[in-house]
Amino acid sequence: MNKKQKRTLRNIIISIALLVIISIIFEILEDKMSELSDISARIIKTAAYLVPYLIVGLKVLKKAGRNILNGHVFDENFLMTLATIGAFALGEYTEAAAVMIFYQIGELFENIAVNKSRTAITSLVKLRPDYANIEKDGELEKVDPEEVKVGDIIVVLAGEKVPLDGVVKEGESFINTSALTGESVPRRITEGEDILSGCINEQGVLKVEVTKEFGESTVARILDMVENASTRKSRQESFITRFAKYYTPLVVLAAVIVAFLPPIILGESFSVWIGRALIFLVISCPCALVISVPLSFFGGIGAASNHGILVKGSNYLEAIAKADTVVFDKTGTLTEGVFAVSEIVTDGNYSEDEILSLAAHAENYSNHPIAVSVKNEFEKRGGVIDKEKIKKSDEIAGKGIELILIDGKIIYVGNLKLLSDIGVKPIDKQPDSYGTVVYIADKEKCFGFITISDTVKESSERAVKRLKSQGITNTVMLTGDRKQTADAVAKEIGIDTVYSELLPADKLEKLESIIKNDKEKSDDAGVVFVGDGINDAPSLIRADIGIAMGALGQDAAIEAADIVLMDDNPEKIATVNCIGRKTIRIVKENIVFALAVKLLAMVLGVLGIAGMWFAVFADVGVSVIAILNSMRMLRFSEK
Repeated sequence: MNKKQKRTLRNIIISIALLVIISIIFEILEDKMSELSDISARIIKTAAYLVPYLIVGLKVLKKAGRNILNGHVFDENFLMTLATIGAFALGEYTEAAAVMIFYQIGELFENIAVNKSRTAITSLVKLRPDYANIEKDGELEKVDPEEVKVGDIIVVLAGEKVPLDGVVKEGESFINTSALTGESVPRRITEGEDILSGCINEQGVLKVEVTKEFGESTVARILDMVENASTRKSRQESFITRFAKYYTPLVVLAAVIVAFLPPIILGESFSVWIGRALIFLVISCPCALVISVPLSFFGGIGAASNHGILVKGSNYLEAIAKADTVVFDKTGTLTEGVFAVSEIVTDGNYSEDEILSLAAHAENYSNHPIAVSVKNEFEKRGGVIDKEKIKKSDEIAGKGIELILIDGKIIYVGNLKLLSDIGVKPIDKQPDSYGTVVYIADKEKCFGFITISDTVKESSERAVKRLKSQGITNTVMLTGDRKQTADAVAKEIGIDTVYSELLPADKLEKLESIIKNDKEKSDDAGVVFVGDGINDAPSLIRADIGIAMGALGQDAAIEAADIVLMDDNPEKIATVNCIGRKTIRIVKENIVFALAVKLLAMVLGVLGIAGMWFAVFADVGVSVIAILNSMRMLRFSEK
């Protein structure tokens, strides 16, 4: 509990104590008070009860006055002020003070709940560093991380936070990434590896060359994203905001009608109906909705943060709860993205090493994972790429590479589309293992092929099963791999629909088609695209909800995606879907409960059945119950 909350609690306790004491005193002095004139008695009681009232209510009165001056008349502060002042005017002193006390109790609950939700969210970025160590004249000097420039060398001691993104230049250690990824097991890091701000160095000393200024570092970008999450409101939140804007003046008008129309028409006492109108005003306060709906979404975003999932706004949490289709990129999303040569097949005229040598020379200038795996296998077998043999190497987008050797010989290394373009048929043999097949040929014939396999993640099958159990009706995989490989992976994981042998531009076109078909079935449904966040940025932006997998530190992913998973576990797609659905369920529970109780209470108040104490429950009580219901999101568990 912070200082402000403690002060509010202290004021509430003092007000309750004073209210009880004053009520007892007036009960004891009832006979003597009856000897006074009505005006004198009312002045004394009003003055006495104003003390506990103002201790808790002065802030509300000031807010109401300030909002009126700014042109924002109809809010909960105005309603509470109007109702309680009216109660004083009618001689309902105890009720007037009690209403304000209980209103402040509700406000205290709200503040505590919001702070808990905010803590859940900011716990993800609580590792924001206070300083960075720079070595000067053999001594370590602590400086503001914002003063450190790219290329500077910083020193991270054991137990310290890594203040900026960089590359380890000296030392090795185990780093704790739990605040960023939710992964509790420390990760070993050595020289030459990238290290991200927000991690904790658990042992040893690391010297790190800074690669990004503080404003562009992982922690700063995540912090900015979290802070901006509240500005992206869901439709439910926007509806409640608009609802409160029109609802409040309408209930004030209704209260005026209740106060004056029945006495004029029926000839009854004005004091009775004004009292009912005031009760009506207290009941009608939309606090439960205005507080609990945003709080539910805030709690949902916090729960996601606790699981290493960044949701950029409550609108995305709502959208994923309605999604019925999930489209996956294959490599790095459903598979490990770690490629290795699994087989080499030749036409009999070339040896495996000769085929591998041609492919490695062709892939020499490429950093693509498939190219790297070919070069690694070549080096593993003792091969050395002779760059002097290479005259030219041109990439043919989405198909492969044209290699021109110094002796004038032209070699093609790529997929079936490349063979088709040059008019060459593949060899008759079929791959024994599924994976990406790289063919090696010249303009006349194919010499053979190399199969490069990628391992399916253990959690991919579980992720798809969970999504289907949560109501996802269609799972789709898009890949540039050949059909045989794609179908084998999809069957192993349980994917419904597969589109294979796609060029990069084809993926976006296919996604457009999936979205169009989905909208024809239902306008409310949505399509989720899950990718690695770099090559898939256009698809992440185009989908109704873009989820970047394992995107920690990847600028393209953080910018393009609506939801960022901080590690490579596809099961977290099901987790965030579950969080979204539970959040929406709680929001709907709060809306139905609050409106039902208030509608009933309003009717009872107008009929004179409900008194001021019932009105207090219908306002503050309903708010507290709705808030407590919203806080369930903070205890979210997948079990």
